[in-house]
Amino acid sequence: MEHKDLVARLQHRLGFGRDRVEAMLEGFSHIVTERCSQMDTIMIQGLGTFEARKKMERVAVNPTTGKRMLIPPKVVLVFKPNNAIKNRLKDKKQ
Repeated sequence: MEHKDLVARLQHRLGFGRDRVEAMLEGFSHIVTERCSQMDTIMIQGLGTFEARKKMERVAVNPTTGKRMLIPPKVVLVFKPNNAIKNRLKDKKQ
């Protein structure tokens, strides 16, 4: 789903104007970015959890050359869906 499709569906479901829905999505994005950059966890009931995790530095090997290289540490954003969403996806799969 693209951004414009999400905005259109939220407009229809909530009955708000396009500008208000855009502002809500932008606000949500800003809050997630801000809190996760501070290594905080965001739990949204009915959806899941956004969490920033640190990956430690590690040594990797290039398979074609065999050369070893050091991968620097980094922070990644992880989303873990709640159990209701996981179960729905399992049911769709079968």
